[in-house]
This record gives sequence, structure tokens and C-alpha cells, in this order.
Amino acid sequence: MNVPPLMWVLTLVGLTAIMVVDLAIIGRRPHEPSMKECGIAIGVFVSLAIIFGIGILVFAGPRFGAEFFAGYLTEYSLSMDNLFIFILIMSALKVPRHLQQFALMIGIMLALVFRGIFIALGAALVARFVWIFFVFGVFLIFTAIKLFLDYRKGEEEEAPENALLRWVKRVFPATDDYRETKLVVVENGKRLITPMLVVLVALGSTDVLFAVDSIPAIFGLTQEPYIVFTANVFALMGLRQLYFLLGGLLERLIYLSVGLSIILGFIGVKMLLEAMHGYGWDQRLGFNGEIPIWASLLVIVATLAITAIASLTVSRKRSEAESAEQPEAENRELAD
Repeated sequence: MNVPPLMWVLTLVGLTAIMVVDLAIIGRRPHEPSMKECGIAIGVFVSLAIIFGIGILVFAGPRFGAEFFAGYLTEYSLSMDNLFIFILIMSALKVPRHLQQFALMIGIMLALVFRGIFIALGAALVARFVWIFFVFGVFLIFTAIKLFLDYRKGEEEEAPENALLRWVKRVFPATDDYRETKLVVVENGKRLITPMLVVLVALGSTDVLFAVDSIPAIFGLTQEPYIVFTANVFALMGLRQLYFLLGGLLERLIYLSVGLSIILGFIGVKMLLEAMHGYGWDQRLGFNGEIPIWASLLVIVATLAITAIASLTVSRKRSEAESAEQPEAENRELAD
């Protein structure tokens, strides 16, 4: 896929303009968005991603169009899992509801910067070293197994407090309360950071860990840096509104980790097969190691659909069972 420099510039300018306008609106009027506002915003962002993908399909061909949609769906589903961590961070740092949208927006913009760096590094490695696919493949399979085992153990995720966040808290004096969207204030001639800055450090640095999983995953679907970057941007664009729209629904997606482990495991195997194909080992063993992109897209879509349907069905049945048990428990208490 030959992307001219002008297309890169136009894409970066267009996406940056959308993010800047969005940030300016939030910064001027911090608030907790309504369900209607979130639904409209997500609809717009998803529509833009679909239109963009169709544009790639028309002008670059069906292969690259399918690669974009496969990468977009994978990154979007991984981003949904990341929302659990965002919720934990917001809760642990007691961010007021009307300021959470601003914090998420800045955190997402930081995420784009970090992911851009990871994408550039990943593209350079993929272009020069075929063996990097073995590394990425093994890492994704390991991540998939760990994700599934954590689900089986029923371990609850905790808000991460990495070394950078601990250092900020230890070194810089901070105010006790939030000062709206201000990051630094001056009180009694002394410069203090606000809890909002700590929140942004937590969100931004945590996304570095997210990128370690997501960037190798999308490189397993496409090696085109343009597609990798745009799929990541579109996946992150609606993440803020999704945070507010889903709310308690995230807790009902009980099999999301299982679905993601299947997708990551599949992509990991795909990368190993492609590495074998690059060295010609698959031909020596009598098979073709290349998995077509349409098959990858089918696996991703089917896994996400089955995961969502199964999660919502089981959650609904459990909720109905709990509702039925509650009156019985109350009757027993009255009888005693």
C-alpha cells in the first residue's frame, strides 16, 4: 500500500482537528455527558471509521480495506477491556463525575502519542526483521493464556500504580482537592500540582502497558503503518463516550476476557505462521502458513458477536435468578 506523504499530512491534520475541537468544547464546559450525547458521539465516530474503511477498500483494494476493519475491531475490543482499568483509576483517585470526561480526553490524547511511538518502532522492526513475528506471536499467545487464566481464577483487576505515578506522588506536593481542570496552582507563593495531574499521569502511563498488547496484535493483521495508526486513532476516538455510555454494562460483559484471549491467541498463531512462511518453513512442511485477511476478519467478528451474546444472555439469567431469590430470602426472614 503506497501512501503518499500528502495523504499522511491530510490524515494527521484532519484527525488532530477533530481531537482539538473536542478538547476545546470539553475544556470550556466540563460536564458529565448525557446518554444521548454519548450515543450521538459514538455513532459519529463509528460512522467516520466505517466511511474511512470503505474509502481504503475503494481506493486501495479489498485486502487493505479488510485489514483496516480487522485492525479497528481488534483495537476497539481491546480498548473496551481497557475501560475497566480507567473506571478503577477514576474510582481510586476519586475524580468528580463532571471532570472525568476531561481527564479521559487528555489521557486518550497521550495514548495516541505513546501508540504513535510504538507503531513507528514496530513498523521499523517488522520491515527489517522477519524473526520479530516469532517474538510478537509468542508474546500474544502468552498474553492470551494469562488473560484466560486470570478469568478462570476470578481475579479482580486493581488500579495500577506504576513507578512513574509513585514518583510523581512522592516528589511533587499536591492540593487535597480538585481545582476543576487546572493541573498546577499557586498557593501562598508555593506551586502545587492538583490531583487532576496525577490522574493524567496514571491514565497516560497505564496506556503504555496497553500498547504493549495492542500494537503487536494489530501488526499481526496488517504490516501497513498507515492502517495500524488510523485503526488505533479511530478505536480511541469513541472510547471516552463509551466509558459513560456503557457504565454498568461493562460488568455484564462477563466473557469479554475470554473473547479477547481467543482473538489474541489467534493473532499470535497467525504471526507464528507468517514468520514460518517468511523463512519458507511452511512450504518445507507441506502447508501454506499465510492466513487470508478475510478469515482473520471472520474470526474476530464471530468471536466478538458470540462473546457479547453469551455474556448478555448469562448476565440476564443471573439477574433474573437473583431477583427471584430475593423475595424468598425476605419471606424466610419474616418466618424466622
